[in-house]
Amino acid sequence: MSTVVNRHQSEAWNGYEGRHWADHHDRYDAVNVGFNEPLLAAVRPGDRVLDVGCGNGQLTRLAAGRAAGGHAVGVDLSAPMLDRARSCAAAEGVPNVEFVRGDAQVHPFPADTFDVALSRFGVMFFADPVAAFDNVRRALRPGGRLAFVCLDDVRRGDLGRVLAAALAHLPVPPTVGTAVAEPLSLADPAVVHRVLGEAGFAGVDCAPVEAPQVWGRDAGDAAGFLADWGPIRHQLDRADPDAGPRVRAAMAQALRRHERPDGVRLRGTAWLVTAHRRTT
Repeated sequence: MSTVVNRHQSEAWNGYEGRHWADHHDRYDAVNVGFNEPLLAAVRPGDRVLDVGCGNGQLTRLAAGRAAGGHAVGVDLSAPMLDRARSCAAAEGVPNVEFVRGDAQVHPFPADTFDVALSRFGVMFFADPVAAFDNVRRALRPGGRLAFVCLDDVRRGDLGRVLAAALAHLPVPPTVGTAVAEPLSLADPAVVHRVLGEAGFAGVDCAPVEAPQVWGRDAGDAAGFLADWGPIRHQLDRADPDAGPRVRAAMAQALRRHERPDGVRLRGTAWLVTAHRRTT
């Protein structure tokens, strides 16, 4: 593995957070699969694709299929998730894909190589976002394309109301600002435009996108899964022992209105960000 500067995130994604995502990759993919197609629309046959913060690698593998005759590389800090990505690629028989462990902020990508860089909720955690996107820009060929989805204000989607139901039972509400290395660090389009502009990208556009997200079989199952999700688990670890059942009950109650025959479906919202590397 190359140099890591984002040590806090490396510890998290190689600890509980990364193991939970790897162990429950199918459930997290069910949450985020609806955001794949807007990203894959940027991929063309023969493309060399870079997937930044690829996690368990579903988007990388799909991009490899879309880039028939090309190649896809997924990069992530998390060893558990990369192990899962490689095993899924082998099981699915995807030959033109590679997974690399590295910190995308400083990883020595070959310069002027990739046609398109993608990310599905993997670019919000950089210690220095401008430096990270500048590193990604250098990996793209002149005119190369960038497309990623990032979280917006969680209050726009259904998940915000579910999380709000849990807040009264948690010691400290999860951070919802736009500071560096937070999940909502790119939730403000003005921040996105500034960061990408300083990193050397042009044609920056932020478009709102929505997708259904399946969180569980029923309200109880979804509430249990959410309670084990990293941001909630972090708060529960700091709470009194009785907080867990209260949080689960509160979220289950909020989730019941979203139960459908095929599971608990929430309306997820995000920003679809597109840009390109300047040619000069």
